[in-house]
Amino acid sequence: MTTGTHNGENPVRIVFMGSSDFAVPALRALAQDSRFEVTLAVVQPDRPNSRGKKIVPLPVKRAAEELGIPVYQPEKVSSEGEELLREQDAELFVVCAYGQILKQNILDIPKSGSLNIHGSLLPHLRGAAPVHRAILNGDDRSGVTIMLLDAGMDTGDTLSEASVPVTETTTAGALHDSLADIGAGLLLRTIPEYLDGRITPVPQDADRADYADKIEKTEGCVDWTLDSGAVVRRINGTDPFPGAYTMLEHGGKTVKIKVFSPEALPGFKGGDAVLGTVVTADSKEGLTVRTGSGAVRIGEVQLPGRKRMKTSDFFKGNSIVPGTILGAQQA
Repeated sequence: MTTGTHNGENPVRIVFMGSSDFAVPALRALAQDSRFEVTLAVVQPDRPNSRGKKIVPLPVKRAAEELGIPVYQPEKVSSEGEELLREQDAELFVVCAYGQILKQNILDIPKSGSLNIHGSLLPHLRGAAPVHRAILNGDDRSGVTIMLLDAGMDTGDTLSEASVPVTETTTAGALHDSLADIGAGLLLRTIPEYLDGRITPVPQDADRADYADKIEKTEGCVDWTLDSGAVVRRINGTDPFPGAYTMLEHGGKTVKIKVFSPEALPGFKGGDAVLGTVVTADSKEGLTVRTGSGAVRIGEVQLPGRKRMKTSDFFKGNSIVPGTILGAQQA
């Protein structure tokens, strides 16, 4: 691999590897910039949707087809795929939310290496779910890092980064979308500087590294014994996926109700109320729940098979009796 090889007269030839929504802004940005030519989009195979029935094209495939970019969808990049990748005569591979770790022989194909857009400030939160974990951990900042890929798990030298604040109202969905857009813009600035030799790759400090494990659906279960701030982070950090939930007696049966848009009330005095007790439940004061320290006011809820709605609207046709204890059992 060498840097500074591009002559600047022709567009930079790029193979893009990505699958999920997070990668789409970067693909679109590259495809719409005349300095670059995306010759191929490598995407994971289409999978059944969440209901397990209909096969749904992945977001990067849909975007690539809309942009007129050829798509290749291998289960794994084999020797056949390696030959196809070499035929692209690419200056760079750009990898973003592809969903597989690539072997070094693949990463070494392009003349100037393989770049990755990662949704954290490396070496903090390497791994699968940095966006969710930043909120769940209570980080006050998150960001995007552009790095050179190697065969490790987000261990390559970094080229550039951009940071954003994380507030008590930031959700995983909002942070995901923000970082995807920021990463696309950062990529467009980084590639020319990298190819011109104006960026010196910086090795990561392995001693400062930590990891963002994959989010499990059960992590959406709200533990009302936590303090109000931790409950808010749990709800926001799993919004919209997998979604925070609690168990509620409703209509004569126990149902899983999803909760969103929380507000911490750390100074709330709950007296002897059991943790998880509904303190207020009406369209005026909303849904307030006693927590390990203080309380949390819930701004939106969603019943099974129903749309997400504001609690003020929910209480126009539904009722929850104050004193009801919300369950924390997993479901």
